[in-house]
This record gives sequence, C-alpha cells and structure tokens, in this order.
Amino acid sequence: MPFDDDGGDDGANATELVETYGAWRIALLAVSLGYSKHVLADFLLKFIIIGEAGTGKSCLLHHFTHNAFKAHSQHTIGVEFSSRLIKLGEKKIKLQLWDTAGQERFRSVTRSYYRGAAGAILVFDITDRNSYVNLSRWLDDARALASPNLVTVLVGNKSDRAEEDREVSWAEASRWASQHGVHYIETSSLTGENVEAPFMLAARQILLSIESGELDPEKAGSGFWQWEFDKREETKFYQTEAERLDSGDRRPLLLTDCADWTVNLAWGGR
Repeated sequence: MPFDDDGGDDGANATELVETYGAWRIALLAVSLGYSKHVLADFLLKFIIIGEAGTGKSCLLHHFTHNAFKAHSQHTIGVEFSSRLIKLGEKKIKLQLWDTAGQERFRSVTRSYYRGAAGAILVFDITDRNSYVNLSRWLDDARALASPNLVTVLVGNKSDRAEEDREVSWAEASRWASQHGVHYIETSSLTGENVEAPFMLAARQILLSIESGELDPEKAGSGFWQWEFDKREETKFYQTEAERLDSGDRRPLLLTDCADWTVNLAWGGR
C-alpha cells in the first residue's frame, strides 16, 4: 500500500486512492497510521496545508516528515497524505497531514478535504507577492469548511532567499496575521529552518485548549480524534450501524481490530 508506516508520504494521492479503494477503506487506512508499529497516540489531529501553488507546501511538509529537503518536487495533484507522531509533554499526538493542491482547477476537490481539520498551515512565498494577496480567500475557505475551532498558522516560506528577493516584509505579514487572529512564522523548506515550528505550535495550542476544557472532545465539530483502548474481550462488534444503535451504544466509534487490542476511534468532528 502507498502509506508509509514510519510516517511521511510515498507520493500517495488521496484522490486516486479514494477512487480505487473507496472512501471508507481509505478512512481505515488513515486510522491505522495512528497505531502503526505498535506506537499508540493519545490524540489524532487532522491538519491541512493550504496556499497558492509554488509556495513550497509539499517541500515544507516533506522536510517536516522526513527531515530532508525534497529536491525534485512537482505540483500536488488533488490531495496527498502524510503523517507524523510528535510528543508534547507526556502526550503522544499523531498528526494526519493533508497536502492540498494550490491550482485553481483543483479547488473544488481540495476544499472537500477541509472538513474535520483541527489545524491549518497557510503557506505563502515571501518572494512572490501574488501568493500573499490571496491569503484571505484561503483562510476564509478553511474557516468556513473545517472545524469551528480551527487553529491556523501563517507560514512565510523560502526565508533562505536573498533579502533583495523578498516581496513581503516580516512586519507586513505579522500585521496581517495579527489582524486575522493567526500566528506567523517564517520557514525555509531548503535549509529546514523553523519547519517544525508551525506544526508544533498549532498542535500545542489545540492540546492546551483540550486540557483547559475550552475544547470539548465530545462536541460535534471539535476537529480531533481521541484514542480509547479496550481489551478485546470487553469490546462488542456490530454487523451494522443499526445493530449498534439498537444495543443502546451511542458512542460515535469506528472499531478497528489491531493485534491484541481494539482501537476505538472517537471523533469529535463526526
């Protein structure tokens, strides 16, 4: 299968996978990444990486998941999927990362993947003003379609470029971020400078919201998944959704058999 159990992507195109295997099978595959190689996560967060084409979104994501620059990167077609396990304090968090195409012709396809996202990494190229002027449209789409609690980090990419190539200043981008209620970080997909910062910052803010009680994991649209583990003999399996509801079980669970454990995936964004 095109999913990499170590996290990261193998060039998996989500649009093609859904067409080939069906949406529910892809969901199960995505879920399986949460416990691949017996690594269990406390939370699974869905992040989307959005912005104009050519801003370096795929290279940024590749450096974050593989700790290396992707020398030969082509424009993303539709949506591509990656993942990475991170640790914040004592909590293990699996990031489910959806890299979206920036071209206008894929807009209707990529917007369908915004649903249920807890975090958004909004990327522009500091040497290309055109990628900056359209930021409001990208942010408005994300806030309209993803979780109402969406945490967004604005990323000015290609900070390794010479200062004379810069078309958007730090001060201007920081001002825009402040006006729109998002964080701002500058990164370089080439050198790796700050590539982890936007993902860690977004995940940390979401975790703090959970721990403070500001974000309720039981509330529909919360935008994240919480893992619960039950011993197999304590878990009931149902042939149909109707059978589950008839039994009085009202938990919004997706049951997936995993070795000696059953992983019950409770998704607040259902």
